[in-house]
Amino acid sequence: MSPAERDSGSGGMGGLDRAAAVLGAFDATHRELTLAALVARSGLPRSTAHRTAAKMLELGWLDKPRDRYRVGNRLFEVSGLAPVRHELREAVLPFLQDLHTAARTTVQLGVLDGTQVLVVEKITGHRPMPMLSQVGGTIPAHCSGLGRAILAYSDAGTVDAVLAAGLTPRTPRTLTTPTAVLRELAAIPDRGWAVDREEGNIGVSCVAAPVFGPLGDVVAALSVTGPTSLVRADRIGPAVRLAAAAASRAYSTRR
Repeated sequence: MSPAERDSGSGGMGGLDRAAAVLGAFDATHRELTLAALVARSGLPRSTAHRTAAKMLELGWLDKPRDRYRVGNRLFEVSGLAPVRHELREAVLPFLQDLHTAARTTVQLGVLDGTQVLVVEKITGHRPMPMLSQVGGTIPAHCSGLGRAILAYSDAGTVDAVLAAGLTPRTPRTLTTPTAVLRELAAIPDRGWAVDREEGNIGVSCVAAPVFGPLGDVVAALSVTGPTSLVRADRIGPAVRLAAAAASRAYSTRR
């Protein structure tokens, strides 16, 4: 039996499924993996993981400078073609830069990905915040300013899916009941921005506002995130709302 035949019969997985399993083994805290770690995290047999990784090295999907695998540059090049990176990011980036200059702390752009928020862009400047997710990472929608800014303008089915997925606390201040989260979402449209008060990380607060597409549907959110002593909703909220409104107009025109 050939290697391909053995692989195709291994759990019914095809080549793309195996490649997806290999890529899924990497995340923000596992950026480089030995073969043993790749096997453990992907769930693939050692021989299958080794052959799949070898093919992905040929394609540029993986890189292996020494004895550890990491995501290859080819995937970075391709990711730049995705609409969320090429269109949304390019339209919103100037307003993120303006907001960062004004706030002097981290600004982020995120989109809803299932029940999580995918961080599309982040500017930290000279005040890095390592506790925050990196670009390409995800954060829970229910307890993040970005997530709430999006959910406040989303349909009921989207909100229900987030609530049904569980409201796991990240800090003692995380809202963990559907009633509390829904009450928070209901308050957002009137003031124009969402707030996360140390619900993701103690000592860190976030103010976020929605970005809308050409049809008036919410497509993303941008935020200012930083030490609670610096990120005061009453002071930074109007600036975040104005930046998001300007970004919405730029994105809608670009589309």
